[in-house]
Amino acid sequence: MPRYARTERAALAQLMIEVGPDAPTVNEGWVTRDLAAHLVVRERRPDAAAGILLPPLRGYGERVRRRIAAGDWAALVEQVRRPPVWSPVSNPLVDELTNTMEFFIHHEDVRRGGTQWEPRDLPAGLDGALWRRVSPMARLALRKFPAALTIRAPGHGKVEAGGGGDPVEVVGTPGELVIFFSGRQRVSRVEVDGDPEAAGRLRTASLGF
Repeated sequence: MPRYARTERAALAQLMIEVGPDAPTVNEGWVTRDLAAHLVVRERRPDAAAGILLPPLRGYGERVRRRIAAGDWAALVEQVRRPPVWSPVSNPLVDELTNTMEFFIHHEDVRRGGTQWEPRDLPAGLDGALWRRVSPMARLALRKFPAALTIRAPGHGKVEAGGGGDPVEVVGTPGELVIFFSGRQRVSRVEVDGDPEAAGRLRTASLGF
């Protein structure tokens, strides 16, 4: 059985070593060192990781992340490469479910952080795994968006989302749709058609979590 979370993790760790700790990423204000520290906090520091979702704990989580980011670069990447078996988000029982999309997105955050990149040709199985995540992801991100959206990935299907209103269609591969609806619209290769005003708002909307 393919382990896409594992392969995306390994590819991300290798790319981080190649580009170094200060390479740009898609994440505004973050270089690779910051992104690596975020992943380490998420997997190894559940006390600080709570700040990713809970605003009252965000300051504490950010202080922990910055302290980890200041450590040795090679050791930091090695922690990204080899998660602890006890991790609530990365143990072998949940790894594929919780990390396939996470590490695909962050791998692309580093790949697309510069100016010279092209979308990858993904394995069919990874395409399918990402498409299964597009529906809940888009519906949650767009639940209050004032438009009637149709999201299509040729060969995979379509999803209806949005709060209703002018029609807008978003078309792309599963990977590009995941990038788009994770709030990274500016580096996503999708087609957005329909009402011009609604389509423009969608391209600049805050869709991340």
